[in-house]
Amino acid sequence: MERELALEIVRVTELAALASAPWMGRGDKNSADEAATLAMRAMFDSVSIRGTVVIGEGEMDEAPMLYIGEEVGNAEGPEVDVAVDPLEGTEIVAKGLNNALSVIAVAGKGNLLHAPDMYMEKLAVGPALVGKVSIEDPVEVTLEKAAAALNKNISDLTVMILDRVRHESTIKTLRKVGVRIKFLSDGDVAGAMAPAFPEAGIDLYVGSGGAPEGVLAAAALSCLGGEIQGRLMPANADEFQRCLQMGIDNPYKVLTMEDMIGTEDVIFAATGVTPGEILGGVRYLADDRAETDSIVMRAKTKTIRFIRSVHFLPNKEVLHKVRELQATPEPSDRIQSPAKIVEQAEFSQSSVDYGVTT
Repeated sequence: MERELALEIVRVTELAALASAPWMGRGDKNSADEAATLAMRAMFDSVSIRGTVVIGEGEMDEAPMLYIGEEVGNAEGPEVDVAVDPLEGTEIVAKGLNNALSVIAVAGKGNLLHAPDMYMEKLAVGPALVGKVSIEDPVEVTLEKAAAALNKNISDLTVMILDRVRHESTIKTLRKVGVRIKFLSDGDVAGAMAPAFPEAGIDLYVGSGGAPEGVLAAAALSCLGGEIQGRLMPANADEFQRCLQMGIDNPYKVLTMEDMIGTEDVIFAATGVTPGEILGGVRYLADDRAETDSIVMRAKTKTIRFIRSVHFLPNKEVLHKVRELQATPEPSDRIQSPAKIVEQAEFSQSSVDYGVTT
């Protein structure tokens, strides 16, 4: 894939974050998600790819925009698989909490797993623990191996897990062995990425979350040198059959990074909507400006770019159109025509980028 694509993709996540940020704390997760989806879909029209959505907002009959199988991009670039979550953490935004992101992963066609919309058991680690722990081990054994590899006492380990009733047994075990626990209210992708950032102070991410989010996390961790292992958790016969229909012959097998994202290049981009361990959220400044905090990474080069952008909002035509559409009285009608909101977004006159490469 062309390296210029990385900056094109991060501009898409920036606009999705800017579109959803006004809904923070307003208790309306659906409108926040809708705003992000509308903006992301419109911005894709300016990206030089022939993309197919393999992880999106749902099936065509469930999601009028960014549905699985939808073609995105201007059809002038490479043929790629696209995984999107326009607003990862809709409840987070609705409640004004931390770690909401707008996320995109792009890989060569046929590389991204078509993950069904169900739970996936996950174990995510940073570079120091790659190849040294296994999702097939009991959690107590995993913690012992992690502590030995990191030269820490078990009591000094910090484990992140979603605060869910389904995790009660795991949480009891974590407390019994004496590790430190950091609970996550929502934001599965950000949680799985956290162990790869030393400043986050997280050693492992455990528990179950969405399978599509697992693939997005795998894309991010491939760029960061970390690792995620997963195992699908079909809850019934219908979900089991759904796995088979999506080409997963053994729904219960352990999914490796290669299973989820292939072995070729991957580009991952995310923009913070609300503040989190890794990225800051959208900040509104004086004089009709807003600041975004993004990360964009490429697996082939392992380059990680943190981008702080200051946007002049009156020049963001996409945002104006999204607001107009959301002001119409029929929410179901306003998304059903995914026509271009703008023909081509002009970025150079409306944002200033401050990039730091690590």
